[in-house]
Amino acid sequence: MKFRIAVLLSTWLLGFLPTAAHAELAKEYMLKNGMKVIVKEDHRAPTVVHMVWYKTGAMDETNGTTGVAHALEHMMFKGTRTVGPGEFSKRVAALGGRENAFTSKDYTAYFQQVEKSKLEKVMALESDRMANLVFDKSEFSKEIRVVMEERRWRTEDQPIPLVYEALNAASFEAHPYHHPVAGWMSDLQSMTVKDVKAWYEHWYAPNNAVMVVAGDVDPKQVYALAEKYYGRIKRKDLPVRKPQTEPEQHGIRRVTVRAPAENPYVVLAFKAPRLENVERDEESHALDVLAAILDGYDNARLNAKLVRTDKVANSVGAGYENVGRGPELFLLDGTPAKGTTTEQLEKLLRGEVERIAKEGVSEDELKRVKAQLIAGQIYKRDSVFGQAMEIGTMEMSGLSYTQIDRIIEKLKAVTADQVQAVAKKYFGDNSLTVATLVPLPLSEKKPSAPPKGLRH
Repeated sequence: MKFRIAVLLSTWLLGFLPTAAHAELAKEYMLKNGMKVIVKEDHRAPTVVHMVWYKTGAMDETNGTTGVAHALEHMMFKGTRTVGPGEFSKRVAALGGRENAFTSKDYTAYFQQVEKSKLEKVMALESDRMANLVFDKSEFSKEIRVVMEERRWRTEDQPIPLVYEALNAASFEAHPYHHPVAGWMSDLQSMTVKDVKAWYEHWYAPNNAVMVVAGDVDPKQVYALAEKYYGRIKRKDLPVRKPQTEPEQHGIRRVTVRAPAENPYVVLAFKAPRLENVERDEESHALDVLAAILDGYDNARLNAKLVRTDKVANSVGAGYENVGRGPELFLLDGTPAKGTTTEQLEKLLRGEVERIAKEGVSEDELKRVKAQLIAGQIYKRDSVFGQAMEIGTMEMSGLSYTQIDRIIEKLKAVTADQVQAVAKKYFGDNSLTVATLVPLPLSEKKPSAPPKGLRH
């Protein structure tokens, strides 16, 4: 869980330095076709990160075509009218750069990191596949097999990912977060090249994209290049996004996964608010601090009590992701120690939150947690890629990158009373889904290897 906390908090705390505000160092432009361009200067090294974010991901999919967003991500490397299959990656490598892509429930993004003089060349490549992708049936036939093998290797053959897939499916009944980003296997098996092409034609448009460039660049020059390469691409009429509201939950939901594994495991997911308004959503900031109190550093409450002192768990954690387009979950998880059952550990994890709800937290602990939380993230300001990720993630969630520093200020202002209040409010039975892993003998596990063509 500490990994989830680190990923989450890096989104908000990269910019915490007592120097000039992060937002003031970025420049924003809008092309006539509706594409937003954000440029973050960082002149400490002669490198640049170029990212294109499309505001479409697994949550925009419908039954029968789950996994299509991720399948298209793979097809984006299979050639355009002028660039052959696999040639994109070869050209970036020849420039001395690195590139990749990733699909999430909320967005799909593509990036290259190169020496600064090579920026124009990767812009030319990326803009080309925004408008001119070729959908060859034979290439799709090969690539969809890679996608299916990737699903087997990353989810079906891995006990913890299987648990989280079951957890999300149980937590969300109506909202499309119910579906895995990888898609259900039956949908992948029936997917056609027409499905992927339709997704591209619907969503891959400049007016549904944000370009983020971070590094040793001049913003005006970047804007001029954006106009040259992206500005000529026509905007599209995007599909109407209909709200898919998750109905109210009326009791604990439980799901059990039986799979080959070394140890049992349990994860508790409580429905919690996402961050929609930085100024007004005080509870979201307080929940973020609560997660850090529970599992934000090595001697945080869950680890100190349940692992080190009571020795009832081998590992425990907490995590809360409040930046996204859809409903969010506050997670507690753990692997029980010998002599402890998953049912007992479930109660003990909830007990630590209940203790905060009843007793609160001291001012000393709150200050210590905030200091740890911030100090642990400062070093990430050194990453140009991290800065671009931070900006893109905020923009895709419906927030503005200009609010990054304000979020940090709001986190610093969270009070002990606010932490206690959210601990009381959001951890009842009617918002809880529990997923439990029952381990089967490892001898039943089938050996597997990463599929050829795996990109990320």
